[in-house]
Amino acid sequence: MNVITGLFVFLIFLNLRGLIPYVFSPTSHLAVSLSLGLPLWLSLLVSGVFYRPPSVIAGLLPIGAPAPLNPFLVLIESVSILVRPITLSVRLMANMRAGHIVLTLVGNYITTSLLTAGLFSTVLLVSIQVLYSVFEFGIGIIQAYIFCLLITLYSDEHPH
Repeated sequence: MNVITGLFVFLIFLNLRGLIPYVFSPTSHLAVSLSLGLPLWLSLLVSGVFYRPPSVIAGLLPIGAPAPLNPFLVLIESVSILVRPITLSVRLMANMRAGHIVLTLVGNYITTSLLTAGLFSTVLLVSIQVLYSVFEFGIGIIQAYIFCLLITLYSDEHPH
């Protein structure tokens, strides 16, 4: 569990780092988020196959499934397991990148409004930027939590 706690704090740091102007958020890049999720998922999968292969194979088929559906259910469950690190990483990357893009766009509008628009629109845009920055702060923490929660859920399926 200490690994997950350390990962959680590390992800919060990486996610919130992107809120600093002109600083790149590493978790908004697929290579970084995949390099965090893939080894954790792969270690769970390999250790399960190495230590308890019958349990891993039995986990591919739900109990009480009709016999004609068994090949399809095994295939669907296998694909579901193999796609996990990709979905885990893409979820983190997409959420971080989308938020930072919105912050950049609002920042660009603020710059334009300082030069061309009135005081009201500038104050309104700055207020939106501040509120959205607070929102992004929360999103950075929540995304770190979701990433760690999903890794923990995947580890709960690991045969003991």
